[in-house]
Amino acid sequence: MTTTNASTNTSTNASTSLRLEGLGRRIGGRAILAGIDLEVASGECLALLGPSGCGKSTVLRVIAGLDPCDEGRILLDGRDITHQPPAQRRVAMVFQSYALYPHLNVERNLSLGMELRGVAPEQRERELAAVLELLQLGALRRRRPAELSGGQRQRVALARALLRKPQLMLLDEPMSNLDAQLREELRPQLRAILSGGRAPAIYVTHDQQEAMGIADRIAVLQNGRLQQCDTPQELYHHPANLFVAGFIGRPQINLLPQADGTVVAIRPEHLVAVSSGGLPVRVLNREWHGASQLLLLESPQGQLRWTCDGNQAVADDLRLGWERRHEHRFRQSSGERC
Repeated sequence: MTTTNASTNTSTNASTSLRLEGLGRRIGGRAILAGIDLEVASGECLALLGPSGCGKSTVLRVIAGLDPCDEGRILLDGRDITHQPPAQRRVAMVFQSYALYPHLNVERNLSLGMELRGVAPEQRERELAAVLELLQLGALRRRRPAELSGGQRQRVALARALLRKPQLMLLDEPMSNLDAQLREELRPQLRAILSGGRAPAIYVTHDQQEAMGIADRIAVLQNGRLQQCDTPQELYHHPANLFVAGFIGRPQINLLPQADGTVVAIRPEHLVAVSSGGLPVRVLNREWHGASQLLLLESPQGQLRWTCDGNQAVADDLRLGWERRHEHRFRQSSGERC
């Protein structure tokens, strides 16, 4: 279900493990988060997506107990943990920085926490062997962090979180320090690990490609408010408002203001060359991407972006149109979907 005005498509499964009810956070009288309502089911990965400063990481910190919750409730498996100390919440968090002990090898970085929690030596060894195999770290167990690549360090940080046997996994931009190729290689591995467990997971990122590749659903935030929560496909094909339409999808959607106070939005791949009618356009720039090409165009209604086949011959001046079924229409005054 997709609705406007900070809509959410929440799971109705009885096994839902995490529920946020009207979550709010204020600093100096300013609302950092306001009225966040979300549910995350057991074994589900939910991505929090939005521009810098929208409140994504603050949501994680409030759930983990690192920041106070000024409004609303946090329920984990039906248990109210809103004001519990962080140590009692059974939540594991993976940060941007790996936070590994530089003087300890991989094995000791992973086993130290279990030792401090009083886990028996035999059980420690079994669980350590299992997580090393799961994350393909067995051959690296004797290495120190300085001898590991960025991707390997991130896997160690994830392994340490998994060894806590958390009821909830929180990941705050864990791959932001990795290069693009490595992020692409790790995405399917990370998705398999997060979706293969029973604990719900919340994954914070500003990279929509990463969110779409890892998460079952995506919650889009702007200025501390939830704009829409749904599957990647629903967000792309049925955005609730102008912000979501413009934020989801690369290259960005084309916005065409109309005389009746509405805005027509068209995805770049839905534009087609026509012999008559449509909009007259002139090519300003071409980017060849192999299988496709992206053209920046000048039109009477402003600049447009058009994605077409990489082998298509495109004249400098032409006309473009689109099928009515591909239109998204929004109210210009409120940004809400018509």
